[in-house]
Amino acid sequence: MGASDKDPREEVIQAWYMDDSDEDQRFPHHREPKQFVSLDQLAKLGVLSWRLDADNYETDEELKKIRETRGYSYMDFCQVCPKKLPNYEEKIKNFFEKHLHTDEEIRYWVAGSGYFDVRDDNDAWIRVWVKKGGMIVLPAGIYHRFTLDADTTSRYSNYVLRTIT
Repeated sequence: MGASDKDPREEVIQAWYMDDSDEDQRFPHHREPKQFVSLDQLAKLGVLSWRLDADNYETDEELKKIRETRGYSYMDFCQVCPKKLPNYEEKIKNFFEKHLHTDEEIRYWVAGSGYFDVRDDNDAWIRVWVKKGGMIVLPAGIYHRFTLDADTTSRYSNYVLRTIT
C-alpha cells in the first residue's frame, strides 16, 4: 500500500497503548516509545470503525447503509461541553469510569474529538482518538471509558451521534 493508499479512517481515528501516568485524563498518554495500534488490531478486539461525512450526516448514504445493515433504529445527540451538558464535571468523571455494556456501543463524532479507552486481551489500555467524521462501534462486553481530549473542552462542542440497537 503506497502513501496515496492510506486508509482514510486513519485521518479521524488513531489508537495507541497508554502509559500508566496519573496526569490529566485529557492528555494523550502515549507510552515511551510510542506504541501505535492499527485499525486492523482494533478490529480483532471487535472495535469497528468508519470515516463518514460528518457535515452531511443527515443525508449520508454510507451512514444509512451501516444503520440498515447493523439494525440501528434509534439515534440521538450528546453534546459534551460545559455549557450544554447538565452536571458536566460529574458526567465527565462518570464517563471515565471503567465499565462495560451488554450491548455494543456506537459513537459517531459530527464535531469535536475525544478518547475512548478500551482494554485489550492482556488487560492493557488502548487509547482510541476519534475526531470529527469518525465512527466506532465497541463490542458488548469490552471494558472501556470515555473522556474529551485537552483541546476539545476549551474550543469545541463535541457532538456525538449516539445510535442504539
